[in-house]
Amino acid sequence: MSDDTRILSAIECGDQNASDKLLPLVYQELRKLAAAKLSKEQPGQTLQPTMLVHEAYLRLVDVDRPQQWSGRGHFFGAAAEAMRRILVEKARREQSQKHGGHMRRVELGVATAAIENPVEDLLALDEALTRFEQKWPDKAELVKLKYFAGLTIPEASEAIGVSTATAERYWKFARAWLHSQLKGGE
Repeated sequence: MSDDTRILSAIECGDQNASDKLLPLVYQELRKLAAAKLSKEQPGQTLQPTMLVHEAYLRLVDVDRPQQWSGRGHFFGAAAEAMRRILVEKARREQSQKHGGHMRRVELGVATAAIENPVEDLLALDEALTRFEQKWPDKAELVKLKYFAGLTIPEASEAIGVSTATAERYWKFARAWLHSQLKGGE
């Protein structure tokens, strides 16, 4: 059993000191995950990878609500889901009238091109993924691990307990279904 798996078990049992030991072990991986997610966001966005990691980590190891981790893959899957929710909440806040509605920050001195709005894309993806999850929760879990956690197909297949070939089929199906939903088809 690895150190991080032991610490995850201790957190599950309510050990408040265990969460302090976990962060140094998983920080770099979570930071890479956050940087990958934020690289897909629009230029000029204000959320930094460090902030995303810390916010997700706080949600994951909330000692008032002990979590049950079945292992490293489960933890990183939950981290991906937490980051997804944080990004979606941020996108919704930015779209709200109170926070400027449809106004967008423009950096001075930077030539701007007419590009699609990643905030709207993220919200549309979240809605489609929520519908997908209602029909196929196992396939949705693979999408979250692959897309939001940045796991490879073999890593994600191990985390959800299916063969690599099955995970590849899940991924192809999910991508096709989500693509059709985002393009407005059924």
